[in-house]
Amino acid sequence: MSFIDLSVLFEPDTLSDIPIMRPHFQYSDHETGAGEMMKTYGCSREDLPAGGCCADTRISCADHSGTHMDAPWHYAPTMNGGERARTIDEMPMEWCMGNGVCIHFQDKPDGYKVTAADLEQYFRRIDYQLKPLDIVLLHTGAQKNYGRTEYRITGCGVGREATLWLLRQGVKVVGTDAWSWDVPLPLVAKEFAKTKDPSVIWEGHLAGVEMEYYQMEKMTNLDLLPVTGFQVICFPIKIKGGSAGWVRSIAVL
Repeated sequence: MSFIDLSVLFEPDTLSDIPIMRPHFQYSDHETGAGEMMKTYGCSREDLPAGGCCADTRISCADHSGTHMDAPWHYAPTMNGGERARTIDEMPMEWCMGNGVCIHFQDKPDGYKVTAADLEQYFRRIDYQLKPLDIVLLHTGAQKNYGRTEYRITGCGVGREATLWLLRQGVKVVGTDAWSWDVPLPLVAKEFAKTKDPSVIWEGHLAGVEMEYYQMEKMTNLDLLPVTGFQVICFPIKIKGGSAGWVRSIAVL
């Protein structure tokens, strides 16, 4: 048995995120911690370890910072054709662990929109029939730009029809190594400016209005995965009312 870490390093001020999503860290060292311990316990410095103690870190970030799981509430207020959309703390736990399937589309150009026909052809080629609760991961190759602003415009994305095709096979959880499950947002904005077609806006996400699903974004190491034959474990942090939750996702081979 071996493990592959599918989550990026959660670090401060990464350029991969837009400014309002960038995590900010405030580190408190052991000497500062020792001072707090002296206040708490009424002890002297000599009563504590020579090197100090009780370091901690305070973090300010969005629930979409780093590798995270989007909940249907992020997409819209309703799901499944009218039900109240679930928040991340309401995600069924049994959907967070299952057989993994990796779609290797790293050769698709940046901004390419994956279609249902692309998926049908891919699964015919690998001779695999999706099963309910398979966890489907999309390897776009975007991870090579993680940590840079270019990351936000790198990789292919999944359109509405392709997302719904996966969901109709019983898939509930998907993931990508790109910034978004959708085609990179700045590229879609350019398309909309030309066409004024609202159907291109966030179409992969908005498929969740029709059918409930959860998506992981900003994953890593998907290039190390086989097509099938591994398990994915991806429990999100239980944020009350959260539109997403940070996730330490791993593959077990």
